[in-house]
Amino acid sequence: MFLQAETPATAPGIISLLMPFAIMAVMVYFMIIRPQQKQQKERQELLDSLKKGDRVVTIGGIYGELTNLKEDYVTLKIADKVEVQIARSGIGNVVK
Repeated sequence: MFLQAETPATAPGIISLLMPFAIMAVMVYFMIIRPQQKQQKERQELLDSLKKGDRVVTIGGIYGELTNLKEDYVTLKIADKVEVQIARSGIGNVVK
């Protein structure tokens, strides 16, 4: 009888084990994180570019004109003799 030495089963390399996780991480970055960062940057540019006299819509749907701007809040004229103060982050977009 001849005894043959058993060949060890090839263990998968560490690279092949980590490859699916790396692919998923790249997909999450390009499909979720990157677009969200781009949207956040555009929103910050919008809030930074506000100026007196701009017509805006709040995130609550109120239309008005900016009459005063401070660091963290703005004064919005929504009707004759009716002005409200709202947080800058409450501005939804600028009406053209």
